[in-house]
Amino acid sequence: MANTQIAAARAGRITEEMHRVAERENRDPEFVRERVADGQAVIPANRNHDALDPMIIGREFATKVNANIGNSETTSDLETELEKLHAAVHYGADTVMDLGTGSDLDDIRETHVDHSPVPLGTVPLYEAVKRAGSPEDLTTDLLLEVIEKQAEQGVDYMTIHAGILAEHLALTDGRKTGIVSRGGSIVAKWMEERGEQNPLFQVYDEICEIFAEHDVTFSLGDSLRPGSLADACDEAQYAELDTLGELTRRAWEYDVQVMVEGPGHVPMHRVAENVERQQEVCDGAPFYVLGPLVTDIAPGYDHITSAIGAAMAAQAGAAMLCYVTPKEHLGLPEEDDVREGLAAYRIAAHAGDVANERPGARDWDDALSEARYEFDWREQFRLALDPDRARDYHDQTLPGDNYKEARFCSMCGVDFCSMRIDQDARDVEDGEMTRLETKTDLESSSAAEVNLPPVGTHDSPSTVDADGESALEGASDD
Repeated sequence: MANTQIAAARAGRITEEMHRVAERENRDPEFVRERVADGQAVIPANRNHDALDPMIIGREFATKVNANIGNSETTSDLETELEKLHAAVHYGADTVMDLGTGSDLDDIRETHVDHSPVPLGTVPLYEAVKRAGSPEDLTTDLLLEVIEKQAEQGVDYMTIHAGILAEHLALTDGRKTGIVSRGGSIVAKWMEERGEQNPLFQVYDEICEIFAEHDVTFSLGDSLRPGSLADACDEAQYAELDTLGELTRRAWEYDVQVMVEGPGHVPMHRVAENVERQQEVCDGAPFYVLGPLVTDIAPGYDHITSAIGAAMAAQAGAAMLCYVTPKEHLGLPEEDDVREGLAAYRIAAHAGDVANERPGARDWDDALSEARYEFDWREQFRLALDPDRARDYHDQTLPGDNYKEARFCSMCGVDFCSMRIDQDARDVEDGEMTRLETKTDLESSSAAEVNLPPVGTHDSPSTVDADGESALEGASDD
């Protein structure tokens, strides 16, 4: 039997990782074990990732957010990539995917594993293509070699584009935007050039064996996800999804954990349909939604267009959301873009949890609303999703410390502040309106950690070298 989280769960054993997850989610450890055992949740935790603080992904737990980072041929610098990792964790990413295609991939990946407290994901196909020189020169031996090496390095989950088959390619001919998945386009080109079936599909059992050895989680790639509203929910997308369902069950036979990716650009009225169909076809395996843009008209604002779909997907049962930054479709994101993208997606994830009435999820909202009504500006800032942003916006017009005690802000001013007027009316002696009292105690909230205000930054011991110096030189924790 494999030494994996799902194997232990199926054997009735609660691992250290399950205990830690239960603590973070404020759930019973046995509930965690049951959900991992039946494939409804995954704990991506490669045994070689020593810096990891385990977390869980599943529709019955707090909705998680992934941030993509990585270099390109034009930006290849280890220190910069480490700062990107720091920024992603600092601004609230639950997992990070390194999608680098530039230089020094091994060194960057090993450094990420050494320093990341959150699960690290990769797409091994990218490195394999870089080593092969071109998609058509890929071999199954090279793919397995790269996958095994990354597993040994400590990668927690990998996107494997095994679901796109040769018979699916003709189904894309009528699309407006063709195949927009980077991995999917590479595999499609390989199949066209070689006249063979998907190489990752060919060696899928061997990949399962590698994953079982190191406890790597599958993130089954949606190679045929739509890249425009016009292509959403078409025959190509759903044909691949059927294959992903089969691959999910095959991985479970090896005691390997699985989550499934999807769906890309989808109009609002079909977001829930995509989630529900995936849950049915893939027997409830966690759905990892990749930036579901609900309109195609807003380059530069696609963190907003996709966060709308992400919130709807979370409400419908998606387990993890892959963020989109304002740079999507336009360029490689920088730190400010990471901040904006993660803020949008943490809002979407939290909104979904509130809508699904996750235990304690709304307590954060209630506590902030109470601080707002009481004009407790410092508490508002502390409770904010992005405390620095909230404070900065307030102080742009009312910067003095005396305004931290004021019963108004610059939007309504003194005379037209509705909450001040309401409070004054309630304070009138013998008035009919009852004075409001604050009640929410976040210290005793049943919410998961990710559904409570940010309490720190990326300052785990793994970011400090042997001499006590920060390995994140130039990156601020403020």
